[in-house]
Amino acid sequence: MTLKITSSAFVHQAAIPSTYTCEGRNVSPPFSWEGAPAGTQSLVLIVDDPDAPDPAAPKMTWVHWVLYNLSPSGTGLPEAVSAAQLPAAALEGLNDWKRTGYGGPCPPIGRHRYFHKLYALDRMLPDLHHPTKSALEQAMQGHILTQAELVGTYQKSHLS
Repeated sequence: MTLKITSSAFVHQAAIPSTYTCEGRNVSPPFSWEGAPAGTQSLVLIVDDPDAPDPAAPKMTWVHWVLYNLSPSGTGLPEAVSAAQLPAAALEGLNDWKRTGYGGPCPPIGRHRYFHKLYALDRMLPDLHHPTKSALEQAMQGHILTQAELVGTYQKSHLS
């Protein structure tokens, strides 16, 4: 079995419902995963948008959520998970709003792609004290057993 991440809210390559965006409740979608390989000690979830600010001329990858040290025995996260509801030992990093927690899609122009990347690591990471995505990726180097991704898209309604 290979590592797989899914959501009951949207399917791979399909639109993310507005509930999970700045036009809705701006809460995290529910996620499920399975297939962590033998030897997995922790999981990392990074949600980012490589199409910022404009998919026609992307200039950066905007980071929406950074979670690490998720237990490999877990099977996912519920909708609208708060810091207090995260599994024991799970830690959060900083998103590009310079805060912890989930920040939903809010693209200024066009339809953006949102990558929900799940990594299986061969170790638990130390407390990195709210790392950025790049600091977390540095800490993960040499410890990634496998990874999976779920891609959703979003474009703001023209009414807002």
